[in-house]
Amino acid sequence: MIETLLIANRGEIALRVMRTAARMGIRTVAVFTDLDATAPHVRAADDAQRVASYLDVDAVVAAAVAAGADAVHPGYGFLSERAAFARAVTEAGLTFVGPSAEVMERMGRKDLAREVAVAAGVPVVPRGEDAGYPVLVKAAAGGGGKGMRVVRSAAELDEALAAARREATGAFGDDTMLIERYVERGRHIEVQVLADAHGRVLHLFERDCSTQRRHQKVLEEAPAPTITPEVRALVTSAAVALSEHVGYVNAGTVEFLLDPEANGGSGEAYFLEMNTRLQVEHPVTEAITGLDLVELQLRVAAGEPLPISQDDVRCEGHAIEARVYAEDAFGGFLPQAGHASIVRWPASARVDHALEPDQVVSTAYDPMLGKVVVHGPDREAARRALVEALDATAILGITTNTGFLRALAASEEFRDATIDTAWLDTAEVAPPDADLPRLLVAWVSAMITAADRGHPFQADGFRLGSAPAPTVVELDREVVVDRAAGQGEGTVDGVPVRQLSAADHVLELLVDGRRVRAVVNVQRDVAEVAWQGHRFVFTRPDRLAGAAVVTDGTVVAPMPGTVLEVRVGTGDAVAEGDPLGMMEAMKMELTLRAPFAGTVASVDAAAGQQVALGAALFHVEPAGELA
Repeated sequence: MIETLLIANRGEIALRVMRTAARMGIRTVAVFTDLDATAPHVRAADDAQRVASYLDVDAVVAAAVAAGADAVHPGYGFLSERAAFARAVTEAGLTFVGPSAEVMERMGRKDLAREVAVAAGVPVVPRGEDAGYPVLVKAAAGGGGKGMRVVRSAAELDEALAAARREATGAFGDDTMLIERYVERGRHIEVQVLADAHGRVLHLFERDCSTQRRHQKVLEEAPAPTITPEVRALVTSAAVALSEHVGYVNAGTVEFLLDPEANGGSGEAYFLEMNTRLQVEHPVTEAITGLDLVELQLRVAAGEPLPISQDDVRCEGHAIEARVYAEDAFGGFLPQAGHASIVRWPASARVDHALEPDQVVSTAYDPMLGKVVVHGPDREAARRALVEALDATAILGITTNTGFLRALAASEEFRDATIDTAWLDTAEVAPPDADLPRLLVAWVSAMITAADRGHPFQADGFRLGSAPAPTVVELDREVVVDRAAGQGEGTVDGVPVRQLSAADHVLELLVDGRRVRAVVNVQRDVAEVAWQGHRFVFTRPDRLAGAAVVTDGTVVAPMPGTVLEVRVGTGDAVAEGDPLGMMEAMKMELTLRAPFAGTVASVDAAAGQQVALGAALFHVEPAGELA
């Protein structure tokens, strides 16, 4: 059995692996960069080794040797699907918790995996050059939606290829591209497989990951809610056959695209790729099967046979996972960074996370902060449980997509399982209404004014140098509290309010007969409310500046990140919408464009430059204003 395990990853997946390893009596070793020196995964490990980068193969392997590890678990992302890393681990005399480097090279790359699938008789998506537009450009070495672009005409192809190659190089160190037909309204189905070194290959049923945006999964569920028993039998048997064909060992995922319009409307399932690692969404499979995938991974890596047969694998109930990201889902899905003040995860759900109160979230890594996972006897029960769990999730100090996830889980489309892979790229998910949170802040402000001493909404002091809690918070529009909140009852803009409880930033009120529970935090110049998962921020009107483009023609950074490219120089003429440059944060690229036709008056950006949110990067003068 493995005695000491190094986890070559960070964040919630590192913690997830450590929990199982600790239960199995395995000593754990973390790796960390300077930015993560005090991160939760470092504190949770029995030992920790510093590396300059999580992507440095030699450094990570050297850390494992130095710590006395006899095995390495790669998690997902980073080096998890790099055959060179798997090979380096085994050449150092250590056990790699995953498939062999040779199998990883064949199945971890989309282009080679496609060839294997064709040889095995598994249907694949037609190549783009044979199928016409639209096509999907995707990184052959990648995953997680990185290095992927939808191209709808030949005129868009060159720029899409260039952008996808840049993203693929940064994420995977390989810019090889694959071009396939793009299925407009498909469903993304994937089969979890598990294989040992003794010839046994099992499937653990399927997951549906169709609720995705720009090829990045948002909600995942198991089992798939819309497939027929015949399709289930097809994809699960194909996944097992493919794994057997290549001699796969350990956990992996075989992904399929269901095209409901193929074959005259009878549908077709196409092999997409194989992920040669543990998936982000593995908890939903654990929930319906009752199995610990990490434990099985570790036992298989140690040479043990799988302790179960296919007949032992059960599928009970329904599970759904929601990915919580540091991003502004109602503001262009731009990555967010900052200092988390209050962090409350739901007690009613499984939560895999590495976000704590008073923690800095940077743009240096993937923006996923955690996963909220629910299980119920059927899909509707699980969906309602997810809405409840997201209602109980409160993250203040930084903006997350939790409110968006809650709105999505509560939507008619998700309830009816009609969301396909393209739906989120065009659909409008309505932002939450701020009226009720505004009422809550007005009530708290009045309560603070009436209080003689400390109160449950005073500043936490997480912002260095912050002043004491204010006596009144000014809102972005006037809200009148007609009677003193300190007496427990009153009206706000004529709405009757009765306070039920207030403690530890949690406020419970009866608002016009409706019970309301929210998390409220008051600072010197700002009040924040977490309501239905969403973060509402109320400030003085003069603090509401900071749009991506200022009316005087100044183009500022809409997110903290790195300038990738500057395409213009001072004096250049530009048309409205022309690209001025590109920037990147958390592996997301954004093109900065001219706000109107005119002349570039100044350029304050340079490739490779780190910029803060709101930093002025370009200034464009309207046509005719420069001499």
